[in-house]
Amino acid sequence: MGILTSQKIASLYERFRGIEVTYSKEITQVTGLQSKQIYLKCVSDVWPCVIYSSSFQGAKVVINIKSGLIPKLQQANNMVSLRFCFMDPFQEGAQITFFVAARSMGYSPYGEAKDAGLLTIQFTQRPPDDLIEIMGRLLDANVNSTRRKGERILITPEILRKLKIRSSECAVFIQGVPRRCILRDISFGGARLIIQGVVKFLLEKEASLRIDFDDPRESFLLKGKFTQAENVAYRKDMAIINLAFTEGQVSMGYKMRINEYLATVRGWDGESSAKAAEGPALSPEPAAGQPAMENPPDAGGGATVKNLGDDSAAPETAAEAPAPAESSAAAAPLKPAGKSAAAPALKTAAGGKS
Repeated sequence: MGILTSQKIASLYERFRGIEVTYSKEITQVTGLQSKQIYLKCVSDVWPCVIYSSSFQGAKVVINIKSGLIPKLQQANNMVSLRFCFMDPFQEGAQITFFVAARSMGYSPYGEAKDAGLLTIQFTQRPPDDLIEIMGRLLDANVNSTRRKGERILITPEILRKLKIRSSECAVFIQGVPRRCILRDISFGGARLIIQGVVKFLLEKEASLRIDFDDPRESFLLKGKFTQAENVAYRKDMAIINLAFTEGQVSMGYKMRINEYLATVRGWDGESSAKAAEGPALSPEPAAGQPAMENPPDAGGGATVKNLGDDSAAPETAAEAPAPAESSAAAAPLKPAGKSAAAPALKTAAGGKS
């Protein structure tokens, strides 16, 4: 890929080296992992496998323990290579493939399957920069979505272009009824909208905001609740309203989109960058009772707020991966280990959540 500098890649490696990511359906989609092209190579033979989780220090893969891989590993002194394959996000149709040298640390039963096992491997060296960049972007977005949850991005034509949002006019579904709105600002944890309606009839209502992005074309349905609102000056039929997204239901793809923009402003390590000109694009949470707008809205480029007709269905929620038992940390190489609880989607090697 080669988009991030060596210094930024080194920073991502040091920050997230101990965090293990489980490849759920959503994680597989946002990283572009090509599951059918993952395999283990031992000596000169290859065995297909399914990657269950990985970190910058090792991985867990699901294997067929009756395929002949176990005896082959014994002959090779437990040395093996894991082949990764991702879609290149910056070049359509291209793939990023590489091998990571590793050592087998043992296996444990995988769920109720008699022929499947969860093989734990430990990388013998730092993985390639491509893996650090792909997974580092994901992990950085996951951390910042909590740490910088309330840091709002004021929507302007220039910011729309940089965020690759198709339009400031979006659709919001209030109790299942679609209505048009204009984006005022967005963040990891919510958005402020200009919408036609009376404040007292909108507060505490559940709603879902759909935002369309380009390059690549994606749509995210962000569920939440209206928590704060005020009337637009001189327009009693319009309101500026805050939509707080529901915890734990914000798409990882959306988090990565927001984080990519913030990274250009503050840098991957969270420190301010030299791009001072972009500073005003970030606005803090409005104080209680403070007017968000003094004049009639024109931020939408002359767009009017009106009722919206039928719209397309929201993307499906990503299904979680199956929860197999993890291998015991004390298991001897190539010896079946006892069952234990399944790994969470994001965790540190010491057991802490990211």
